[in-house]
Amino acid sequence: MNAVNTPARTFVLIPAFNEAATIRGLVRRVLAAVPDVIVVDDGSTDGTGAQLARLPITLLANERNLGKAASLWRGLDYAMAHGAKRVVTLDGDGQHSPEDIGRLLHVAELFPRRIVIGARLHDRHNFPLHRYHANQLARFSISWAAGYPIADTQSGFRVYPAHVLAQLTRADVSWGRFVFESEILIAAGARGVHSVAVSIPGIYPPAARRSHFRPVVDCARIAAMVAGRLVRRGMHPAGLWRSLNLPMAIEVLPDSALGAGVSHGDSRSRTG
Repeated sequence: MNAVNTPARTFVLIPAFNEAATIRGLVRRVLAAVPDVIVVDDGSTDGTGAQLARLPITLLANERNLGKAASLWRGLDYAMAHGAKRVVTLDGDGQHSPEDIGRLLHVAELFPRRIVIGARLHDRHNFPLHRYHANQLARFSISWAAGYPIADTQSGFRVYPAHVLAQLTRADVSWGRFVFESEILIAAGARGVHSVAVSIPGIYPPAARRSHFRPVVDCARIAAMVAGRLVRRGMHPAGLWRSLNLPMAIEVLPDSALGAGVSHGDSRSRTG
């Protein structure tokens, strides 16, 4: 990804596939936090794009459903080409609170060389049990391959610094669909770029649409990607050892915004 010589900005990127029920309200809340918003409509058939009419955003539309990875790549390329300093990503189904964007951006200012992740695994009582254990298994294996402990490897609520995005290509992060968010952490880790976590609530609305994540197929794809990475690095024993440490996490007050305070600075806590 290559940036052009334009003023640095923060973008929020939302990949969306059949999110007509939630997308407009979500985007309006995001606009209250950050004015530059990109939505990639991934071939929706329910009128997702039409729900965004007259909102001051950039809407990119895939002609057919290409998957989350393709949508993220398209939005990230657009943001970098328009002078992104950093890109916030969040899902379009309402499982991430736009009101937490300020908290993640504040930590991004404190740690400009790291990927910031909104981590949910500490919020176990709100997490569906089967998803909690699956996410914990993924967290361990991806941390091993990345070479350091990661608090929540499956959360799509993140802040990517432009310098990290500029280093990565589709050859570095080549798997599609839901594997992208796991693989990019491993690819960045191989370049010495780690993540820092901000604790966020696990939001699972009872009337939410069925997840697009296919547990058997997508978990198998993530496992295959991780296994391939580990084999190429001789099973990365140093990464296994380091992954057993506590992941880096920072507690930010819920009402914090850009420029607001953080509690006790760089802290480490067990997030799951």
